[in-house]
Amino acid sequence: MSEFKSLDSKDVRKREGEVEKYWQEIDLLNETFKTREDAEEYIIYDGPPTANGRPGIHHVIARTLKDMTSRYKNMQGYKVLKKAGWDTHGLPVEIEVEKTLGFHDKNDIEEYGIEKFNKLCKESVWKYSDQWREMSDRMAYLYNMDDPYVTMDNDYVETEWYLLDKAFKNGYIYEGAKVMPYCPRCGTGLASHEVAQGYQMDKTITLTVKFKKKGTDNEYFLAWTTTPWTLPSNVALSVHPDLTYAKLYVAEEDSYYYCAKSLAETLMGEREYEIVEEFPGKDMEYWKYEQLMPYVNVGDDKAFIVTLADYVSAEDGTGIVHSAPAFGEDDYQIGRKYGLAFVQPVDLEGCFTETPWKGEFIFDTNEKIWRHLQEEGKVFNKQTIEHNYPHCWRCHTPLVYYAKPSWYIEMSKFSDAMVENNKSVNWYPQTIGDKRFGNWLENVKDWAISRSRYWGTPLNIWKCDECGHTDTVGSRAELKERAIEDISEDIELHRPYVDNVSIKCDKCGGTMHRVPDVIDVWFDSGAMPFAQLHYPFEHKEDFEEYFPADFICEGIDQTRGWFYSLMAISTITTGKAPYKNVLVNDLVVDKNGQKMSKSKGNTLDPFALFDKYGADAVRFYSLYVSPPWMQTKFDEKGLIEVKNNFFRTFENVYNFFGLYAETDKLSAEEISGFTDLKLEKIDKWLYSKLNTLIKNYTEAMDAFDYNKVVHMISDFVVEDLSNWYIRRNRKRFWNSELTDSKKAVYKTTFDAILTISKLIAPITPFIAEEVYRSLTGEKTVHTSLLPKVDEAMIDTDLEESMDLVRKIVNLGRASREKESIKVRQPLAKIIVDGAYKEKIADLTGLVKEELNIKDVDFEDDLSDFMDYFLKPDFRVVGRIFQSKVNDFAKFLASTDAKEFIEAVEEKPQEITLGDETYQVTKDYLDIRISAKEGFDVEMDGNVFVILDTEITEDLRDEGYAREFTSKVQNMRKDSGFEVTDRINIYYQADDELNKSLEKFKEEIKKETLADKFERKDLASEEIELNDKTVKIELERL
Repeated sequence: MSEFKSLDSKDVRKREGEVEKYWQEIDLLNETFKTREDAEEYIIYDGPPTANGRPGIHHVIARTLKDMTSRYKNMQGYKVLKKAGWDTHGLPVEIEVEKTLGFHDKNDIEEYGIEKFNKLCKESVWKYSDQWREMSDRMAYLYNMDDPYVTMDNDYVETEWYLLDKAFKNGYIYEGAKVMPYCPRCGTGLASHEVAQGYQMDKTITLTVKFKKKGTDNEYFLAWTTTPWTLPSNVALSVHPDLTYAKLYVAEEDSYYYCAKSLAETLMGEREYEIVEEFPGKDMEYWKYEQLMPYVNVGDDKAFIVTLADYVSAEDGTGIVHSAPAFGEDDYQIGRKYGLAFVQPVDLEGCFTETPWKGEFIFDTNEKIWRHLQEEGKVFNKQTIEHNYPHCWRCHTPLVYYAKPSWYIEMSKFSDAMVENNKSVNWYPQTIGDKRFGNWLENVKDWAISRSRYWGTPLNIWKCDECGHTDTVGSRAELKERAIEDISEDIELHRPYVDNVSIKCDKCGGTMHRVPDVIDVWFDSGAMPFAQLHYPFEHKEDFEEYFPADFICEGIDQTRGWFYSLMAISTITTGKAPYKNVLVNDLVVDKNGQKMSKSKGNTLDPFALFDKYGADAVRFYSLYVSPPWMQTKFDEKGLIEVKNNFFRTFENVYNFFGLYAETDKLSAEEISGFTDLKLEKIDKWLYSKLNTLIKNYTEAMDAFDYNKVVHMISDFVVEDLSNWYIRRNRKRFWNSELTDSKKAVYKTTFDAILTISKLIAPITPFIAEEVYRSLTGEKTVHTSLLPKVDEAMIDTDLEESMDLVRKIVNLGRASREKESIKVRQPLAKIIVDGAYKEKIADLTGLVKEELNIKDVDFEDDLSDFMDYFLKPDFRVVGRIFQSKVNDFAKFLASTDAKEFIEAVEEKPQEITLGDETYQVTKDYLDIRISAKEGFDVEMDGNVFVILDTEITEDLRDEGYAREFTSKVQNMRKDSGFEVTDRINIYYQADDELNKSLEKFKEEIKKETLADKFERKDLASEEIELNDKTVKIELERL
């Protein structure tokens, strides 16, 4: 059995480093598997981060949530299966390489060469992997970092090909020409769940434009747009069939305008107008107008007509919508319905190909188009507004809604199935699953999975050059078998290698080449339940041992990202939900609620925090500050408070226990073996509180309410164990003999510390390991089992009684402080309600010692010691009594306050004011109390404590003696004396003080382990002793 190792809070970096090294020596991760070999399995999926970005404090918090769940389940006896992962594809990687090479667009990549570019991407992926590994080790992230799943590995990609092949063969993948959100900078389309991540506020010009009705001289349709750059592509105007429209005449301009009637007043502003005609929108169908900007030739195609559309509203604008089918999904569908011309004078870089602004970026032309139309007299109104516009989540370029060929998974077919699967999932918080995620699934759009990029999983679709037939390849073996070229089955499944593989068309015998796109990176991450196992090429038989996940946890931004892609792929492939429990964590912000960013200078370096405060403290604080699903306001001052409050307290309790155990030459093994204990009431109370904690801890941990857990643990350690139990029982430890009482306090404290070391192990693994191994000598706390609640040890009556005692003590202390009476100054008594006598009669000794009083009096009537005053609580009664509120105040002033309070506590009291009756409840009253002469009163709810403040001569003498004893004890400590050292005390005091000290001479000697207590002249400095001064010198024997 090892000796009690003292915990030094100032050397936490060194301590944690030693524990980390020890874990490496024993291979802790492997130990967690070995010790649970035949246990029930608990599956956790790890959402893959990308290693080409530095880890930040938000990653620490996310990994804390995952790690503590894993450790908790392991300590519950489960075999926890989990695998770390890396997201290695996608635009973030490409953009990093482009910056390094100084590239500006896709043409630069093509000229440089795809093979060389992708080689650099592959290397760039691991740019910060060492930092990620270091962070994970430093914070004790107990996941297998040596054998992770990696989304760019051939096995991983092959599984994705299998999944896509299966979906294609089932008819779920199609090529469409839908309008899709498109980033001209990145040159790729975005799925709807990606668009949701990139909205930001932009200032933009909005125009209300005059479209001239064909065959008229002065009649105009008014249409409003927030995207003036789309006006050259206009081919139709849309109205709602059931809205009422009006033809307005503005005499000043001698013009007629068409708009929704309900918007006329707002739209006309200061213009004077009259309504000359009204009609429903359906009557306007096929009305014609002149082309607004005649720069794009529509040929003989149908264009420049009024169409009907249900999506048009009269909430804002004009009630008439301008339609450009190439740049909006609704517009595109209207174009298809009416067979309208399709004009797209914008290239894939987002620049005009026609119009006077040819070659210019479309978002840079809005003002130029406005000025052009203004000169032609076609602008009715112009405004600048701020609106929430979608931007690329990767590069922050405004998105263009652009009609281009793309490959889709028909997720709309699976909406009902996903909604049903989602009902089986427990979300924390549930509102995210029901509302945010549930609503998303109900309205899900088809998933655009293809991306016109380079570094990603290649889309495994081949198209025939001759007949256009398409087919998918589901494995490397199939690719080798069908390839026209002689290729290896180990071919790297990336561009450009698979681009060079052609296969024979089984329809016409022609040559098929791969569609040059790669797939959406969200498909990479969403495929991980299958791809991490290389399913079905491996683990086909035992796949269900790893599926579905019992638990996943990621940020709220993954609602439409990873959470969705997991659900989508799993529903398509297995028909089941891929997870059972989802814990959603919100953003990490600074102490002022601002998003952390380098530009604001409010970021925090996790490594610096680990070194300064310890990884345990960072983990604990990240849970302590707020529930995971609320924003975490990370404030270093709060971290310091937690460090000083919980950690220092726990260390001090452990060190105190160890110090006295070693003084008594007791080993932890001996203490743990103490039996047939004669527990005192306060010991039973602590065991009850400890088991209540275990019970509540388990319930909260199972509900992933980790914020509640750390607060419960902190409250127990700080308030129950340290501030009450240890402080109340120090004298039992000081006893020189190993009495029954001392055995009981040792064993009770030992059990409490050992239990806490287990309960905190999932949260603060380092200090838990130190304390547990010191107390048990066993290999590790992290393979031990969590304590089970012993219901027989829970005594709720005792807990309630002790709570009342502590409340009385706190009120008594507050009373002393208010009256400026030191705690070491004895007082005669406190008076409390006689109703509490049965509850706390046998605990009054604690009250006496804590408050340094001689007696606790129980009185049935407290009115002899205090006066009651009643006033209305105006915040409550103002709206009830209104003009009679002053009458109510007079009534309260004239009634017997004590009797009325007692009556209203029983039931509402009916009173009459004037000719009206009212039912008065306690919340109507502002109850004031004041103590009578010689007493002070404090109250908390219905608990009153009345302190007798009179200090007699005997009490004053004892106060001097206690203060003197305290000074001696502090001098012993400051001089470095051992707790067992005996001393001689020499003091210099005036006659009055000497008389007081001599009266309590024996008590002082006993308390301070003094053999001699002698008055004599001293040369040392005077110290204050209440209202006196004294000189003291100690001599160690």
